[in-house]
Amino acid sequence: MSQTAALPARSLAVQEALAAAGVDAAVRVLDDSARTAAQAAAALGCEVGAIANSLVLVADGEPLLVMTSGSHRLDLAVVAAAVGATELPMAKPAEVRDATGQAIGGVAPVGHPAPLRTLVDEALADHPLLWAAGGTPHTVVPLTHEQLLAVTGGTPCRVAAG
Repeated sequence: MSQTAALPARSLAVQEALAAAGVDAAVRVLDDSARTAAQAAAALGCEVGAIANSLVLVADGEPLLVMTSGSHRLDLAVVAAAVGATELPMAKPAEVRDATGQAIGGVAPVGHPAPLRTLVDEALADHPLLWAAGGTPHTVVPLTHEQLLAVTGGTPCRVAAG
């Protein structure tokens, strides 16, 4: 992992958004892809639960970013109830790119063309340090739970059943 490697354009947008929000966190380049929570955790040497997955859904026609712990699966019924949505499909790859400017597997919590309504999995609060994608599948950014809430303007929420 490197902090000195040149960042891709999408990751630069993430770094700029973090700086604009007053968050002192550096996007880091991984040697290998981290498209999944398990891959990211292995590359970073952390628990899978400390990986903050970025999932984009479409809540009644509007994009919704859900930051969820890598240790469990998102429950669409729980999220739909939380946001009062009658329809809540997963966004298609083109919809994800349109909403975030980033591809699936590398969606960061920030650096999007416009702010997205965001839910933040309450389970992420169990970890002192979280790792989120940094705009590409090869970049990550370390954040605390408080920083993640602050930069996304997200609402803490239960997003899994149980």
